[in-house]
Amino acid sequence: MTDIRQPQPPYEGYTGSPLPGERPSQQQPAQPYHPPQAYAPPSGGGAARGASAQQQTAARRPRPEAGARSAPRTRKARLRVSRVDPWSVMKVSFLLAIALGICTVVAAAVLWMVMDGMGVFSAVGGTISEATESKKGSGFDLESFLSLPRVLVFTGVIAAINVVLATALATLGAFIYNLSAGFVGGVEVTLAEDE
Repeated sequence: MTDIRQPQPPYEGYTGSPLPGERPSQQQPAQPYHPPQAYAPPSGGGAARGASAQQQTAARRPRPEAGARSAPRTRKARLRVSRVDPWSVMKVSFLLAIALGICTVVAAAVLWMVMDGMGVFSAVGGTISEATESKKGSGFDLESFLSLPRVLVFTGVIAAINVVLATALATLGAFIYNLSAGFVGGVEVTLAEDE
């Protein structure tokens, strides 16, 4: 078998320096190393004089000021609401309308109990019955007309109508928003995050 390899050119980064094992050992300093000090040591003593000579040659770095802290960076992102899902809007508006209906019924019941406890219905009812009284019969009885069960039924009917209307209007609003966002691009929102 014949060796057909050609001699390889020397490596371009090779500068002719010796290998790590072939490097000559460097001379050790006669005295130990003293790093530069920020403040001058007290005068007196030979070691202090040598350190002060090195100190004069060392450059001092300025101290950062206390008020020069870097301000926190704020990341901002501009987003555009280009489409709203009508199904999710319908579900959320339905649940919110039910919660609002329950709050309306409870508030009506509490308000009726407070007004009944203060005697508003008896005082106003007496005045109305006297004003509407005739020779043939007694006047209008406001207390029986505004009884708690009747008020709660009326408030429940209003709350049920509100649930249906709010859900339908919110879903219709989502469709209208999607149509208008197709023309103008939607609502732009800028979000910021402090680091």
